[in-house]
Amino acid sequence: ASGLLPTIEALKAKKDIAIANKETLVAAGHIVTELAKQNGCRLIPVDSEHSAIFQCLNGENNKEIDKLIVTASGGAFRDKTREEMKTLQAKDALKHPNWLMGAKLTIDSATLMNKGFEVMEARWLFDIPYEKIDVMIHKESIIHSLVEFIDGSVMAQLGAPDMRMPIQYAFHYPTRLPSSYEKLNLLEIGSLHFEKPDLEKFPCLQYAYECGKIGGTTPAVLNAAK
Repeated sequence: ASGLLPTIEALKAKKDIAIANKETLVAAGHIVTELAKQNGCRLIPVDSEHSAIFQCLNGENNKEIDKLIVTASGGAFRDKTREEMKTLQAKDALKHPNWLMGAKLTIDSATLMNKGFEVMEARWLFDIPYEKIDVMIHKESIIHSLVEFIDGSVMAQLGAPDMRMPIQYAFHYPTRLPSSYEKLNLLEIGSLHFEKPDLEKFPCLQYAYECGKIGGTTPAVLNAAK
């Protein structure tokens, strides 16, 4: 994780971090979060899913969280069968249906490896055990994540799939600024869809849960393998 050492040095200098490098928390979340606590620094997430959770938890008590629900578009292969996936190539994985991202991230999105890393990131950002973090396929990428509380209420953050919004939010937190980005129009969208991820079709998501629960250097090994 190339972002690890700069993040550590920034925390030692007592700087708040707008963190966009999930690999830093995957490989060394226990180190980074403890260092942030020691130096009184805030870790403000830039990823749209974690920004959504961060916003839903603003002013809330973490002890009252029942679960975090991280949404996933499903990537380029979400509508492919396991049989069809046997003949797919890298160029097919680079056709993300919702987001415009770099090649590596788009590939990792197609295998749900990126979503697995986001689960690991959420575990450290919000100090929540893996047993309380779920993933839900939501192909429209309108609901960026949800938080379910112990009283049964659920809070969600919605917005157009545009990374400029969570980036702006992280840079200016706690202030919200006007933006010229596309506004969400639910009437135009009409309906939203949700489904469980297929762990047989996307085993990388399961690998992330397993490695995260093992802990130690195992997440760093997974990061290197990825």
